[in-house]
Amino acid sequence: ACLSTLSYAVNRKMLTAVKDHSRQNVIDMFRQQPRSAWVLIDGNEIECPVETLEKGHIVVVNAGETLAVDGVVVAGMALIDQRILTGESQPAEKESGDEVFALTTLLSGRLQVRVKKTGEETTAARIAQVLNCTIDIKTDMQLWVETMSDKTVLPTLLLGSAAFPFRGAIGSAALFYCHPFYKGIIAGAMDMLTFLNVTSRNGVLVKDGRTFELMQQVDTVVFDKTGTLTQEQPHIGQIYALPSYAEDDIVYYAATAETKQTHPIALAIQREAGLRHLELPDIEEAAYVVGYGISVKFANQVVQVGSPRFMEKEGLTIPVRLKAVQAESYAQGSSVIMVAVEHRVIGAIELRPTVRPEAAAVIRRLRQCGIASIYIISGDHEFPTKKLADELGLDRYFAETLPEQKAVLIQQLQRSGKSVCYVGDGINDAIALKEATVSISLRGASTVATDAAQVILMDESLRHLSQFFDLSQQFQNHVRTTFLAVLIPHFISMGGVFFFHLGFLPVFLLAQVGLLAGLLHALSPVSYPDHQIPTIPHMNRLGSLARPNSEDSTKKISPHRSNPLIPA
Repeated sequence: ACLSTLSYAVNRKMLTAVKDHSRQNVIDMFRQQPRSAWVLIDGNEIECPVETLEKGHIVVVNAGETLAVDGVVVAGMALIDQRILTGESQPAEKESGDEVFALTTLLSGRLQVRVKKTGEETTAARIAQVLNCTIDIKTDMQLWVETMSDKTVLPTLLLGSAAFPFRGAIGSAALFYCHPFYKGIIAGAMDMLTFLNVTSRNGVLVKDGRTFELMQQVDTVVFDKTGTLTQEQPHIGQIYALPSYAEDDIVYYAATAETKQTHPIALAIQREAGLRHLELPDIEEAAYVVGYGISVKFANQVVQVGSPRFMEKEGLTIPVRLKAVQAESYAQGSSVIMVAVEHRVIGAIELRPTVRPEAAAVIRRLRQCGIASIYIISGDHEFPTKKLADELGLDRYFAETLPEQKAVLIQQLQRSGKSVCYVGDGINDAIALKEATVSISLRGASTVATDAAQVILMDESLRHLSQFFDLSQQFQNHVRTTFLAVLIPHFISMGGVFFFHLGFLPVFLLAQVGLLAGLLHALSPVSYPDHQIPTIPHMNRLGSLARPNSEDSTKKISPHRSNPLIPA
């Protein structure tokens, strides 16, 4: 009895120590930040402890050094290894205007970075906090083992007591020790740590460990359109102006209205204004309608920029010529925004989406993973949405959906018996993300969407999506094998006590062998699936969008913004 109690205590202590050690290995990867940084003060570089850094400080980082803060580059150019956050093998180019992140390393070059976040507020520290919480979330398999552990205590005691007349005290003690499930409780948690380690090192942040199991139920994947299947930043196509107005006038009014907005459409318009070297005035008043448009006032003029729906909602008449432009653009899969001055529509700007280069390959792989239905949902009009759905071979599309309608559609799909994985990235997607069985967001998404999602693809591309599906299948098999490795020797021991007169020592050794086998399997390396999905060579996935050629570029554009003015 003493040996049994001692063994239980030692095993419990050992398993807890292994779990804590594995937890620290996962979390510490995102906490190993530099202790000091070089701060630019009055033209001099002064080494300061990281704890003293504040928002607005200018930090100088040289080749070979690791960033200690999140911030924005204000001077210099560099190649940065951000593999620890995104899992991407290629270094990212950074220059003035780009965002950079703590724990990434400069491979070459030199940067001056304005501090935005330090310490526990940095992206790396937040990832560590999320992982720490995720580790404590128990999967259904773990909960089942805990339940069975409680439920089998009394039967094990009764079995041991019943064996006393036939096998004596040693046989009874051996049967008491054969209670298998308590060892599986912590051994099973090791699987979670192993898979979290694999995903976090490959640019997938899992915020809820149960997601690995929930992915097994998914039979339907619903994609948002803008920023998910298409690149978040649209590009400007044709610019249409009514007589007495020039193209520059249309861009001038649109860019002025959008000057304080940070969503991708606003940034595309601002970029066009920069390319045309237009000087924009300050606006006096602004009223933004999510999903529709914006109305501003400057120089005693009211300027309205938004979708045709927005113009109609405001009671404005769209000229016949611009309606024809709108129809032609929609037929080609593009969108348009209208520009009105003093309640008169004067022109339109065509917005052309760019399909993510990895989208088609990811969808093909999802089919191979057994996903029965793949849909697209968008606030855009039917023509561009249908064109994209046809191009990618999707089963169904939902067009012209408002934010609240997206959530209703997800609910309807799930009530019809489907288990939905929703992949989105905008503020309009936050409600839908919460309604889905599994929600996945890109890291470049708005804060709301990122907080709502259970899984975040950190490299701002879809290439890890199908790999995560495959990894989830591995997880289920991995956990099952771990539990079997722990449980089977215990059941063999029970039979051995009754039929082969095994004593306590053989039972003890068999149990330890099973426990060791379970731990070794739980902690064994897991290979990350390699689907050869194409990357996005023109995109710095963690900081900046595709750069225009230097000779025609006057403004940097970053995709880390809120949802578009017009869902497209």
